[in-house]
Amino acid sequence: MPKVLIPLARGCEEMEAVILIDTLRRAEWEVVAAAIEEGPVRCSRGVRILADTRWQDVDPIEFDLLVIPGGKGGTERLLEAPAVIEAVRVFDLADKPIGAVCAGPLVLDAAGVLTGRRYTSHPAVADEFRDGQRVDVPSVVEDGHIVTSQGPGTTFAFALALVARWEGHEKAETMAQAMMVDVETLPWRLDRAESDPAGG
Repeated sequence: MPKVLIPLARGCEEMEAVILIDTLRRAEWEVVAAAIEEGPVRCSRGVRILADTRWQDVDPIEFDLLVIPGGKGGTERLLEAPAVIEAVRVFDLADKPIGAVCAGPLVLDAAGVLTGRRYTSHPAVADEFRDGQRVDVPSVVEDGHIVTSQGPGTTFAFALALVARWEGHEKAETMAQAMMVDVETLPWRLDRAESDPAGG
């Protein structure tokens, strides 16, 4: 069972954070949401999330995946957290999967791990990146061990892409069906449709 670390900061996108935590726990993964500040995390729309622990009380290297939700305010605070930036670099050096959605890929950019890679993000932060090749299509982009996505509406597909990467498409599609997510909108299904538009 993979262990997933999700950093949370004040101003994070609550839909992204909750969808990620919930979906990955449905996969029966061990998911730890770690707040970089004290107390409940007040998210971008005022929803308060009680994290499992504090960032300073975990050792990121003990985890198998690092997944960063977006939200402009939360991302700005993560960018000011050297320990989070360092964790991204450690995961990258170890070729461990790193995921980020919405504005979250800016944290990967700050850590210097997008150089030479394709990635996506929310269009509102497109001009803030320094490295890599940002794309708008598809909505979930995998390049090596880095997986990125665009926003609240793409977070189910993003989370399921992480599941598929670790445990295969069949499990991810079974989960999608149980959650009433359209299987045909999942990234690998879209890739197949684009490569074989005639269905043959």
